[in-house]
Amino acid sequence: MTSVFDQIATGYDLGMLPLEVAVLGRLRRRAFPQVRGRVLELGVGTGVNLPLYPPGATVVALDHSAPMLRQALRRRMRARVWAVQADVHHLPFPAGTFDTVTGSLVFCSVSEPLRALAEVRRVLRPSGVLLLVEHTRGNGPGAWLTDRLHPLWLAWNGVCHLNRETGRLVREAGFRIRREESRIMGIFRLLEGEK
Repeated sequence: MTSVFDQIATGYDLGMLPLEVAVLGRLRRRAFPQVRGRVLELGVGTGVNLPLYPPGATVVALDHSAPMLRQALRRRMRARVWAVQADVHHLPFPAGTFDTVTGSLVFCSVSEPLRALAEVRRVLRPSGVLLLVEHTRGNGPGAWLTDRLHPLWLAWNGVCHLNRETGRLVREAGFRIRREESRIMGIFRLLEGEK
C-alpha cells in the first residue's frame, strides 16, 4: 500500500530544510554521533542521520517506505549500514539484538506507539538505549500551538500527530528517561531512555 512518505520521498529533505537549520540539525548532532555497537534506526526516512553515525557502528536502517529507503542509501556514511523494509509494529529481529534503537520524527506517525515501543524493548539488549529526536506536544504556549494546529495538520497529511506526547509514551512503555532536552517551547525534544 502506498503511503504519504512514498509520495514525498524525493522532496522531503527540501521541505524539512528550515527546521533542520533552525533546530533539528543541532539535536541530531547532539544525539547520533555518540552511538556505538549494533544500532536499529526506526523510520530512517531519507537517511539524514546516517552520516552522523561513527565508523564503528553497525546500523540497520528500517523504514516502511521503499522510496524513502532508496533515498537513504544515497547518503555518504561512515558506519556499516543495511536497509530493511518493515513495519515498526512487527520488527523482524530476535529479542536482544541491538545495543541502541534510534529514530527521528518517527513516533509522531506510528499508529500504535505503545505497541511499537514494546517491540523496541523486545529487540534491545538488557540496559539497551532508546535515542529519539522528535517533535512533540509542546509546553505552555507550545502545547496550545500544537493542539490548535494538530487537527488541520493531521487532516492534510493523514499520519503525523503534531501533539503526540512521546516522552510520556516512552515512560509508559517502561523506559527510564536518562536525558531529555527540549527546544522551541518544548515542541522539539531529544529523548534518551534506558531499557
